[in-house]
Amino acid sequence: MHLDTLGVSLGLAGAKVLVVGDAMLDRYWSGATARISPEAPVPVVNVHEDDMRPGGAANVAVNVASLGGHATLLGVVGADDAADHLSALISKQGVAVNFLCSRTNPTMTKLRVVSRNQQLIRLDFERSLYIEDEFDQAAFFENYLLALAYADVVILSDYGKGTLRQVATLIAKAHQAGKPVLVDPKGNDYLPYAGATLLTPNMTEFEAVVGKCVDESDLVVKGEMLRQKLGLRALLVTRSEHGMTLIQENAAPLHLRTEAREVFDVTGAGDTVIATIGVALAAGKNLELACKWSNLAAGIVVGKFGTATVSPAELAHAANAPRGLEASVVSEQALLAKIGEAKRQGKRIVFTNGCFDLLHVGHVRYLEAAKNLGDILVVAVNDDASVRRLKGTSRPINHCADRMRVLAGLKSVDWVVAFSEDTPERLITSVQPDVLVKGGDYRIENIVGYDIVAARGGQVIALEFHDGYSTTQVIERSRKYNALSRADID
Repeated sequence: MHLDTLGVSLGLAGAKVLVVGDAMLDRYWSGATARISPEAPVPVVNVHEDDMRPGGAANVAVNVASLGGHATLLGVVGADDAADHLSALISKQGVAVNFLCSRTNPTMTKLRVVSRNQQLIRLDFERSLYIEDEFDQAAFFENYLLALAYADVVILSDYGKGTLRQVATLIAKAHQAGKPVLVDPKGNDYLPYAGATLLTPNMTEFEAVVGKCVDESDLVVKGEMLRQKLGLRALLVTRSEHGMTLIQENAAPLHLRTEAREVFDVTGAGDTVIATIGVALAAGKNLELACKWSNLAAGIVVGKFGTATVSPAELAHAANAPRGLEASVVSEQALLAKIGEAKRQGKRIVFTNGCFDLLHVGHVRYLEAAKNLGDILVVAVNDDASVRRLKGTSRPINHCADRMRVLAGLKSVDWVVAFSEDTPERLITSVQPDVLVKGGDYRIENIVGYDIVAARGGQVIALEFHDGYSTTQVIERSRKYNALSRADID
């Protein structure tokens, strides 16, 4: 299904959002690290990639556009190449750019040096915009009022750099125009944000204002006091691995558990949260649904590297995805999408397969050993028809769906997928794992998929089963026990 169609099905396409705030350029210099500098005790990075992405308020705007909304971005940049790069990046993603040029300041840029998917250092290129006459305030407000007339919702993305130094006036103008205004705040003084529709601090930012929260109840009490003090319609506290808490007038607090399957990089997660809420509200959704969708979107984006966006397809899939053990049981199409993202993150993929008809301790130990060979363990399971062809008409004892669910319950197993052929060769070709594992006394050259994996420089490993454990032996012991039991009864 085309992404635009999915955007329409979610009801987000065409929502008009004005994003105002500290626009930045995020740069990632990536390369291999193989030695220590002879000049100082620091690693030498052989840079081979310069990746540029929108950051700050610009990242909020592209998240709105990615979800199908119409985004306009108002910000301040310098007269430099970074501004040209940033304008080109966000324009390419469908954002309407409305930049003012600072008289003296550079475009705010964060440069991260990365090796093996780990940040080694971050370098910030910026100067404060709080200094008088750094940019034309009159022109800024004029542009704001013009853009405000065409927006459904306003998002103020405050990174404390000075673009929003007149934030109280921006909020007041939005209210005069009858437009909801959402604020991602900064600092420990929230009084300038008084009257906003929604504030979205993270837990650290929230506690910097209200003090330490001893538990969830304390958070709700202090959050409600802050909401009333500032005259907010609602307050959403994002709580990392503990999810989110929405506090709003005339409603019970809503606690949303985290939806992150894997946390790879939290950079820009707050941008995704407020962008999703903004585009959902602009499309006429209620605040609770908007927050639930933002929680799903945050769970997706933290599984990606660096500042990133969420597509309508990803959000729609997450909204309809199963929870609990079923989340690990995936279709082949979903598996390949997950594998693609995992590989982009530099994860090492381990693949194994089998019938797994009666799961026993030998299987458990084998799968634990397989998982230790990489980061992600994929288990491919023969469907019922292929088991009958391989094992005879009396097998399988357990249906494929049951076998997959049991495997999904193991801590060592990440994703479980079924295949219908006698061998997983086609699936291995699609997955292209880094490590192929099979249990038993195989010569590795005889393991199905050996040529496929070895040709790419991957590993093929035969792990020994533990003596005394096999499905056949378990079945045979069960038959003998039943026979003895019947003899005792007779």
